[in-house]
Amino acid sequence: MTRDLVYGRNAVREALRGRRAVLEVWASERALATLDWLAEAPRPHVRRERELTEAAGSPDHQGVVAWCEPYPYADAWELASAQRPLLCCLDQVTDPRNLGAVVRSAAGAGTTGVVLPAHGAAAVTAAVCRASAGAVEHLPVAVVPNLARYLAEIKGDRLWTYAAAADGESPVWNLDLTDGTAFVLGAEGRGVRPLVRRSCDATVSIPLAPGVESLNVSVAAAVLLFEARRQRLTSTSAGG
Repeated sequence: MTRDLVYGRNAVREALRGRRAVLEVWASERALATLDWLAEAPRPHVRRERELTEAAGSPDHQGVVAWCEPYPYADAWELASAQRPLLCCLDQVTDPRNLGAVVRSAAGAGTTGVVLPAHGAAAVTAAVCRASAGAVEHLPVAVVPNLARYLAEIKGDRLWTYAAAADGESPVWNLDLTDGTAFVLGAEGRGVRPLVRRSCDATVSIPLAPGVESLNVSVAAAVLLFEARRQRLTSTSAGG
């Protein structure tokens, strides 16, 4: 049976609380003595630090390694059909640490889900789980065959799509983000690909202080998503 590796305290803990079954856990004696939540896991196998490092392929396991059922990707079209969806779409972001950080911020902002292209992009791996502090176990992540086509299909009166760009037409503060919104962010250096950008309704920028050209993709995603959250919370409060 195919199994996915997860390592790191937060990543393993959230896997135990998430949507997929945890099949096996290895832990150091120190982790077993200090982490009460390991009682929720299948009986852990005690392993030396060296064995944990070899299994994880990284020294960043923090004394805990687990094997889980394969990651359950969401349906991207179902995410877009939610009421007032807030989506974060990533165009060819290949660094797993960036993907993990984006997912963590997206979860904190109450985002409906993260959408990735099937090719030329990072997928949910052990490194992504670790970087997201386990947020991938709770926030839906979907993969689409063609991101440009997906955006063209989902956009409409109830869902606007915005490509993030340094030369974006509208500063994010000037947009009404209280209805369905999908932000599209590209990898550092390359940005959003031209075809994907043309598939969006408009482009959005984050005003930066002089001398700063761009932000890391995970930071940019956090700024955009939390501005949408702020507007929605303000709108709900005003409506109440």
